[in-house]
Amino acid sequence: MSIWFRPITLEDCAKLDAGMGGKGTLMQTLGIRITEIGDDYMVASMPASPAIHNPLGIVHGGANVALAETVASYAANFAVDFENYYCVGQEINANHLRAARNGELKATARAVHLGKRSSVWEVLIHNSAGELTCISRMTAAVVKR
Repeated sequence: MSIWFRPITLEDCAKLDAGMGGKGTLMQTLGIRITEIGDDYMVASMPASPAIHNPLGIVHGGANVALAETVASYAANFAVDFENYYCVGQEINANHLRAARNGELKATARAVHLGKRSSVWEVLIHNSAGELTCISRMTAAVVKR
């Protein structure tokens, strides 16, 4: 059974990447894109390029958090009636478990809780070898328009 309020496509997600005003977003800057939508999960990817490295040459922890919050926020907003509600990140945490230097990071968001006023999302980030590099949890506030 699908958790999405209405059917969604990768094209729907790509349209959001340009932002409400069409002037660009952090997702475009970091190369984040939604790559897969399942009945109860959403996947985003981001290149682990030097542009998102810290001074030690590994993916910056903040880039992991941006990836996690992006996929969880997209998922949260597609799980509500977007005509009447929208979701914003309220809290996020991340545990960085393994360094990544290259390849592509893949973040999978799954709902832990879908409530009337908030939702909670677990995000697992894996490197190109399929190794878990980061685990994150984001709480989204559900706001009435």
